[in-house]
Formats: sequence, C-alpha cells, structure tokens
Amino acid sequence: MAETAATGAGARTRPAASSRLRAEDVANYRREGFLTPITVMPPAEMAERLRDLEQLEAERAGRLAPTHNIKTHLLIPWAWDLVHDPRILDPVEDLLGPDILCWAAGFFDKRPGEPQHVTWHQDASYWGLSAPEALTAWLAFTPSRRHNGCMRVSPRTHGTVLPHIQGHDRTNMLPGRESVAIDIDADRAVDIILEPGEMSLHHVLTVHGSDANRSAERRCGLAIRYIAGHLTKLKGPRGTATLVRGRDHGHFDLEAAPEAAFHPDALARYASILRSWMRGVFDEMTPRGGAGA
Repeated sequence: MAETAATGAGARTRPAASSRLRAEDVANYRREGFLTPITVMPPAEMAERLRDLEQLEAERAGRLAPTHNIKTHLLIPWAWDLVHDPRILDPVEDLLGPDILCWAAGFFDKRPGEPQHVTWHQDASYWGLSAPEALTAWLAFTPSRRHNGCMRVSPRTHGTVLPHIQGHDRTNMLPGRESVAIDIDADRAVDIILEPGEMSLHHVLTVHGSDANRSAERRCGLAIRYIAGHLTKLKGPRGTATLVRGRDHGHFDLEAAPEAAFHPDALARYASILRSWMRGVFDEMTPRGGAGA
C-alpha cells in the first residue's frame, strides 16, 4: 500500500522505495498526469551534486548561461550521469517503455526574491513530436516548497493539446514566454513538494507552472525531458537526442558524452546542436492556431 504524506495542497501518494513503479503508481500517473514524490538518491548524495553545481556557477559569474542550460548534460559529465541514472530511468521506463531518449535537460533555478516564474503551460507546446509519449522528470537539488516557488500542476489536464499564446514578460522562464490560452483554476492545483534527491514525473501535456520565489532560500531543480524511443519530429531539422536506455530507432542523431565540464570539443558540438534545437523550437512557436504535440 502506498505511503501518503500531507502537504499544503492535500495528501500525496509516495511510490514504493523500489525504483520500479507499482501498478497503482502507473494507474495514478495515467489518471492524474503526474506522480510525486519519488526518491532518487539520499540527501547527502544530492548535497554533493549541489556543491558541484555551485562550483561550476562560481566559475561562471554566479550562474550557468541560459544557452548552456538547454541540454546541459552535453556539457557537464555528472549531469550526463544523472540523465542515465537507473534510479530515474527505471520509473520512466515503466511509463514510456524500454526505449528512451533524453530530449533535453536544464536547471530551473529561482534565487531568493527574484521575480522569475513559470506561466501555466504544457511542455508539448513546442516539442513538435509525433505523439505525446513523453514526460519530464523534475529532480530537486534543494527543497522545493510553495513559498520558494515550487512547481504546481493542474491534475487531469493531459488528455488533449491546448492552444497557447506567446507573451513578452521577461520574468517568465519559458523559452517563448508561452501560456495556455484558457483559464486554469489555481485553487485546484497541486503543489509539487520535494526534498533534495526526490523527483516528480509529469506528462508532456499536463498543465503546470510555478510562482516566484518569495523566500530567503534557493529553489533549484533539474528538469530532464524524456521521450519514447520510437517518436519522430513532425517538421523542421532532424534533431538530436541522447539514447539513455534500450535501442535506437534511428529517428534522431545521437548525442555524445562531454569529455570534461565545458570541454572545448563538447562546446563545439553543443553549439551546432543548439542552433538546430532553437530552429526547431521557434518553428513550433510560430502561431498556427494551437500548440504542437
């Protein structure tokens, strides 16, 4: 039987300690569009990863450049290891199947008192994939709470692609400042409360967002985008992805591990990959009466 823990948004169901999901966990994800929390690693191990991140930030004027934060696993060896971590991939496989690609991975980092926030949106609005067989694993590097801007999800909104509109608010952390073009009842949203080393999983069509960090503590997590290995892109450049489990179906050019953190060869490969990725994303953001899937 699942363990439940009370939060400010009501009860949450904690999947079993095993990295594999139980049938009831899978059913819960299919019904609600998300699953949380799932323990990936002990807090002490995550504290080491946070120190690694802080060291890289200290060498780069205090934070990673936005252009290095789209497929950051291609530049940082320990991030490459994280997207391949069996403790993350086992539950992802239970939801997506045995062949899995990492589509992207980047930090969502809110410093104390900064206005950055995320509007209500579906991830699939700009992925341009052949089917919504994809999800995001959101791995907490620091505590994620309502007061420091935790992710919030709108349950059971993953059944259809919703129209999106593009905005111009530079404090919106999304690439196209996009938001769903319908009203979302924030009172029914669920707070994704996570401890360091825990993760949540949400469907690529689940509507979610987050408020600004109004606390004195940092809120930082790594969002890893996984897709089923058989998917294709609907248009634009061929695209690249990282094979993390199972077999390659040949629909994407496969990405390589970084030789070292921000190694010159990794940076050169990344620059080419980023140009292709941005062209594909902005093709999908072109107004066409709705959001892409």
